[in-house]
Amino acid sequence: MAASRLPSFVRQHLAALRVLLVLTVLTGIAYPLAITGIAQLPGLHDKANGSLVTNAAGQVVGSAELGQLFTDKDGNPIPKYFQPRPSAAGAGYDPTSTSASNLGPESLVDTFDDPATTDVDESKQSLLTQVCARSKAVGDLDGVDGRRPYCTANGVGAVLSVFRTAGTAGTITRVVSINEECPATPFVATYQGVKVECATLGADYAAGILVPVRGPGKGTGNPVPPDAVTASGSGLDPDISPAYAYLQVNRVAKARGLDPAAVRRLVAEHVDGRALGFMGEPTVNVLDLNLTLDKAAR
Repeated sequence: MAASRLPSFVRQHLAALRVLLVLTVLTGIAYPLAITGIAQLPGLHDKANGSLVTNAAGQVVGSAELGQLFTDKDGNPIPKYFQPRPSAAGAGYDPTSTSASNLGPESLVDTFDDPATTDVDESKQSLLTQVCARSKAVGDLDGVDGRRPYCTANGVGAVLSVFRTAGTAGTITRVVSINEECPATPFVATYQGVKVECATLGADYAAGILVPVRGPGKGTGNPVPPDAVTASGSGLDPDISPAYAYLQVNRVAKARGLDPAAVRRLVAEHVDGRALGFMGEPTVNVLDLNLTLDKAAR
């Protein structure tokens, strides 16, 4: 009876408070506890706890679901380990900064660093140059021809900015190798009879027409597979293609003093097939493969 004499706004607030308390118990306590309990059931426990991986000494060394770098203190690949694909997550495989580069096929022009601003690096590689540089680096590391089409011998995008007398038509008046900063020597001396210049920091080349030039690099049949030169959407992909794993066999075998055939068989044993037999592509988990090599060496 007393409650009925409370002002309406008080009754409304009390009702809202009761709803808040009920929903807090249901969604803030009961539901999380139920999901946590279900996640600890056999078969779900490992995945729910992060799919953590331990070494022979029982130390946690990573997660089967997150990629990681296998580099030395200077950022160089450690030869005895299989290397993952590139990562755009922070400085590489940073789970707190998962991301993609968001660069597309039209990303052809690099940005040069201004030496006057010593406190910050303003340089930015185009997607084309990133692919060129990564392919060259993989080729140098694993002893194969990493040259790709539309790449210079130095591993940057082979792109010219071509100026004409009438915009997109007319006589060519000037040609600039847009990704090669002066005093670099352009990857081609002339283009359609016009001398090719190196690019100058701060110059405006927007009026030129971008022309990718197909160089001597291989197209089809290039030994460096796509996943070795492109980052995944999350930047945390723990897997590589079997093709990239097999490419690294000779280098890993030499660094560990093993028979390449034995390392190749080990890679074959670590190839995971398509999900449900038809989705996606076969993969190799890099951390699992490297840990197996370390255990075999003990």
